[in-house]
Amino acid sequence: MAAVKKQLPALLLALIGCALLRISLLSDLYLRYVKEGLRPLLIASGVVLVVLGLAAALRAREHSGQEGDGHDKGHEHEERHGHSHSAGGPKTAWLLALPAVMLLLFAPPALGSYTVARDGSGAVARRTTFTPLPNLSPLPLSLSDFTSRAVWDDKGSLKDRTVRLTGFVAPGNATAWQLSRVVVSCCAADARVLKVEVHGIAAPPADSWVTVTGTWRPAAKAPALDATSIEHITQPKNPYRDSAQP
Repeated sequence: MAAVKKQLPALLLALIGCALLRISLLSDLYLRYVKEGLRPLLIASGVVLVVLGLAAALRAREHSGQEGDGHDKGHEHEERHGHSHSAGGPKTAWLLALPAVMLLLFAPPALGSYTVARDGSGAVARRTTFTPLPNLSPLPLSLSDFTSRAVWDDKGSLKDRTVRLTGFVAPGNATAWQLSRVVVSCCAADARVLKVEVHGIAAPPADSWVTVTGTWRPAAKAPALDATSIEHITQPKNPYRDSAQP
């Protein structure tokens, strides 16, 4: 039994390493947690943890093979006197096993409408200069570009322009729903919400991804769109990258 306990920390290291490799090397699931540029670091970390786990398992096995009856008797003596020492490490360390197993079996979805509903900031990044918009109709725009122009562009570059915006659906109020994106600078912990009120079209199911075509509603208090058409799309490979294209 003692030999098995000594193998458990090594198993935990290998388990966490395999979970990292599963989401970063064998799939694109890591994009639900961190930005794309961190993939090499995740792969390297996964490899290191697996190697350390295997090395620790081999070392524990060799050590167990060298132990004799004298050590077992000494261990029994310690237990009788109430000061046995556990080789399994801190019990709280095993809390790491749960997220590792979850990542191996299934991955939680990317941040979506639940996050938007609990974000009350509605903040829009301030910009002082805006480049001229291409002469396209409809004009694909990212949500960050659309919202900043709607709030801060004194020249009204969005006026009378038909635009196409892509994002996921979040519940709104009685008259409009929210077309949203969640963008990250490093990881999901620093997520920032972008949202545009959509009028004129009934709200699709929450968290579904859509491309909406319409015109800017300048009279609205928040960035808003009078929609004329909507297209359902699959979730982009990187849901946290705010792009004009799906």
